[in-house]
Amino acid sequence: MTRIAIVGYGAMGRELERLAPSVGCSVTQMFDDAEPLTHKTFVDFDVAIDFTQPDSVLRNVELFCALRCPFVIGTTGWYDKLSDVEAMVDAAGIGCVWGSNFSIGVQMFLRIVRTAAIMAHDSPDYDIMVHEWHHHRKRDSPSGTAISVANVIIDEMERKNHIAVETQYEPIDPSALHVTSTRGGETVGRHIVTLDSAFDTIDIVHNSKNRSGFAHGALLAASWIAERKGFYEFTNVFPEIHASTL
Repeated sequence: MTRIAIVGYGAMGRELERLAPSVGCSVTQMFDDAEPLTHKTFVDFDVAIDFTQPDSVLRNVELFCALRCPFVIGTTGWYDKLSDVEAMVDAAGIGCVWGSNFSIGVQMFLRIVRTAAIMAHDSPDYDIMVHEWHHHRKRDSPSGTAISVANVIIDEMERKNHIAVETQYEPIDPSALHVTSTRGGETVGRHIVTLDSAFDTIDIVHNSKNRSGFAHGALLAASWIAERKGFYEFTNVFPEIHASTL
């Protein structure tokens, strides 16, 4: 079994612990504010999974690298430090999988959105936009998943070349992809891509029912990276990870 350390024992940490045995993993250590990971930590795990806060990621990565432990980053909102983290991972000679969303359903959703964007690229009558909902505790906005969705659209549609996330108080730049957010209640995660024309509207929706999908994918990624080196984005290696479980 792959021995897992959970860094950040909140709702996601508890879900990781609950699901670990079902995917051949064993949680052997847990770290949070009361018992933090440090440079002197006794390592009794093969892979660490980070579900903390954006402002904690860089420090945690430094510790993973110092301990020479491969890791998975499920935290979002830290991507301005992406090149720094990649450099640290490469220098340490360990493995890392990071992603905006580890849900298998979301990976399917991203591929459906890509297909839709390719078709919309050839159909100038259709405009496209993104909206997402999350619970009131979520700290980053838009969500990491919404940004990933937006990047997929921009990759495939030449007439959309940048993201606008603020409220628009005047006619929006046609080249902007409007990505908006709602925070409130207990919504686990809901993302909708809308294609709209004078003729009709198409909505592509992913609605998370609970946190199990995220935890399941993160555990699969942890098992996959345990014996590897390098810096991987989950969406890019998802087909290989998924195939290894079949």
